[in-house]
Amino acid sequence: MAGAGSIWVAGGPAAAISVAGAIRDASLDIPNWLYLVVIFLVIAGSSNAVNLTDGLDGLAAGCCAIVLLAYTAITFITTGQHSLSLLSACLVGGCIGFLWFNSFPASIFMGDTGSLGLGGAIGALAVMTQTEILLIITGGIFVIEALSVALQVATFKAFRRRVLLMAPVHHHFELMAWSETKIILRFWIIAAISAAIGFTLYQQSIT
Repeated sequence: MAGAGSIWVAGGPAAAISVAGAIRDASLDIPNWLYLVVIFLVIAGSSNAVNLTDGLDGLAAGCCAIVLLAYTAITFITTGQHSLSLLSACLVGGCIGFLWFNSFPASIFMGDTGSLGLGGAIGALAVMTQTEILLIITGGIFVIEALSVALQVATFKAFRRRVLLMAPVHHHFELMAWSETKIILRFWIIAAISAAIGFTLYQQSIT
């Protein structure tokens, strides 16, 4: 059994998808070409989700540091992946060092180069640790941000009405008169809870 919520290439012409929890031993065989599509969607999706999260000072950097810390722990407890643990730890350190200058009010900004790169790194770590499905939970804060944009666009095109005051969702709370610091801290808390749940599920799946 690989990691919780894992997708891996099996021997022969098919790949398999496995899900954590009570049915973690069940698997679904998929063609290898479909597996490659899944990898593309994971990396592209995670990079763009982090990019959408980068809308407030320190928000994306803090959330990335939390999720990458979870992946540092995941790779550390997995045999043969200590090099990935070192890479992930370096990215955590980079995010924290950057956050020193990017915290509100920011003197340095991340921009698309940083957010897309960090998102791609998180997606790549998910692929390398075979936790592509689990990334939905571990990186839950990024999923929420991306879904808020998708929901806003879909409802406006279908019904000419907006579900949120503004998307991504952190801007919705800004327009509700929440302070930027309050939004950032609460989103960090959500990111930490999601990452902790993801790590716990992974740990349970390998024991």
